[in-house]
Amino acid sequence: MQIGNLFNDAIPPGQGERFDTLLSHRNLVVERILSSADISPAEQCQAQDEWVLLVCGEADLEVAGAPVALKAGDHLFLPAGTPHTVRRVAEGSLWLAVHLHPEAAPVRASTVPSVPAEVAGALHGAA
Repeated sequence: MQIGNLFNDAIPPGQGERFDTLLSHRNLVVERILSSADISPAEQCQAQDEWVLLVCGEADLEVAGAPVALKAGDHLFLPAGTPHTVRRVAEGSLWLAVHLHPEAAPVRASTVPSVPAEVAGALHGAA
């Protein structure tokens, strides 16, 4: 069991952003990002999907060439390969980022256990 608090030690750096990994499990990474107002905008284009939540603060981004303004509580999904840049961010902005990395290798059909038809039917009917 891992217990933490998103707001503990939530002090932004003097410049740029601080990235803290909260969870790394299989192909999932959850990060807390703390932003100072003094950033150097740089385009990012990641190999993984990313979902971000701006917990507090404000930010102006450019996503695939389009301007996007975020305020506290706004969230955004960035599919893998989507170019994006944080253009401006308010001092002390706090983000929660969830990265879903591609699987290392596809699951082969032969490695997936078979489920008896009556069990599969019961499971499907329960949904």
